[in-house]
Amino acid sequence: MTSQSRYITHLSRSGRMRIVVLMKQVPDPYEEWSLDTSTGLLDRGKNELIADEINERALAVALSYKDAHKDTEIVVLAMGPQAAGKALQKGLQCGADSAIHINDHQLRGSDALRTATALVAALRTLSFDLIIAGNASSDGNGGVVPAMIAEILGLPLLAAVHSVDIHQDSIGAVQDDGRLRTSIRSSIPALVSVAERSAEPRFPTFKGILGAKRKKVTPLSLSDLKDVTASRSTVLSVSKRPERTAGVKIFDEGDAGIQLAAFLASAQLA
Repeated sequence: MTSQSRYITHLSRSGRMRIVVLMKQVPDPYEEWSLDTSTGLLDRGKNELIADEINERALAVALSYKDAHKDTEIVVLAMGPQAAGKALQKGLQCGADSAIHINDHQLRGSDALRTATALVAALRTLSFDLIIAGNASSDGNGGVVPAMIAEILGLPLLAAVHSVDIHQDSIGAVQDDGRLRTSIRSSIPALVSVAERSAEPRFPTFKGILGAKRKKVTPLSLSDLKDVTASRSTVLSVSKRPERTAGVKIFDEGDAGIQLAAFLASAQLA
């Protein structure tokens, strides 16, 4: 038995594709954010909390596959306080079949590693064929949690892709940073993280909103999970960024180049 087979039921056994989509509730990125200087954590009480758009794109990738393969099962998974349930509800309204919500006050302020191990512990409670996530959350923007999950579970990782082509036994994807376009392919099970130029987010329909009320949401606390790392990052100090000072104005009287060179040299930029 491989390390993967302890956690994953593949298609040869289940006969249907099960996709887990990672979701997150974040402060509205169009509003101004601030840190709580007493904790060093993002002050989430001052902003409207919404489903992270990059995760909505991940869900749209899964739903596109389900459009053509009706027996596909999609599970949305999130870790966070009670408010995170709104992101899961939106996922259910858009077409996901069920949800898992990790909610425990002991996980408040978890760093990337603790978040990854908690999500892995939840993933180990169910079988799946594919995990789809956003490449980086809008609030933390670390971009490491998908890689950590793949590493812990021993899964192939297709990271920061812009298009996804899912088959019953493999997945193909394209990475494109504007300079280099790369096609990659992996067997399933695997984990794929999507970038902003992937599928467009979907909006709940009236039928979807009504149907979501009947879908199952499984709550999990830390006591339900195994092997969640006890380590966590600690913020030692927080200080506000100083106000920007007025820049140096250079007036061209025939020596602008000399003034600019002197300024760059004084700032150790040249």
